[in-house]
Amino acid sequence: MSTSPAHMSEARRYSQLRAHLSYLKLNDAFEALPRVLDQARGENLSLTAALERLLEIEVEATESRRLAARERFACLPEPWTLSDFDFSAQPGVDEKLIRDLATLRFLDDASNVLFVGPPGVGKTMLSVALGRAAVDAGHRVYFTTAAELAAKCHKAALEGRWKTCMRFFAGPRLLIIDELGYLPLPEDGASALFQVINQRYLKSSTILSTNVGIADWASAFGDATVAAAMLDRLLHRAAVVGIDGPSYRLRHHQNHADSLRQGVNARVS
Repeated sequence: MSTSPAHMSEARRYSQLRAHLSYLKLNDAFEALPRVLDQARGENLSLTAALERLLEIEVEATESRRLAARERFACLPEPWTLSDFDFSAQPGVDEKLIRDLATLRFLDDASNVLFVGPPGVGKTMLSVALGRAAVDAGHRVYFTTAAELAAKCHKAALEGRWKTCMRFFAGPRLLIIDELGYLPLPEDGASALFQVINQRYLKSSTILSTNVGIADWASAFGDATVAAAMLDRLLHRAAVVGIDGPSYRLRHHQNHADSLRQGVNARVS
């Protein structure tokens, strides 16, 4: 059976198109090409509409991969979003301020956010929720605890990688430093934290959560000069969110325990 020149030409074009997609590493478009061509014939799509549909598949796949990469880099400890936070359970939180922060406008002028309050009131959850919003918006985010940051800086100094370590912490558009004051920092920890904050000053945003009141930083970190310099840079452009309410975490555990108790009582009765 013979094949007409027109059919041979279409076959060659199809083969060449697949080769082009493969060469350009448009792998998702490569895989979707047969399906899109079938849809184009079945739905009588124009050439422009078919091409747009094919490239849309590639763009969505690329963005999905980039989002996954940003999520891996961010190291957020939980998948919390702002919708997970129960503002009615924590009246100590200024909901209007938090929702304004969730617009991420503070990233535009490299402002900082400080969550200050006792353990369990939701500081970490809110920090992670804002970090999650930034990741979804396409920003580079990194989460660490103050103790982890100090340990990484100390190790880098011993191994002669101090400048590399500083560049790493300077890189993210948003750096989240959690649990400042929960554990004592090593001797050079406060200095390392100051240098990280100093190099990000007026360039990138930092979210910091702490159980230490601002007035007590000097005594808590053992170096009044470093503490004052750190606060000067953090507070120059900052939203300070003081949370002085009941433990959000303990309330959650209490509600869970009450639900279990009610279930047991219902079965017994």
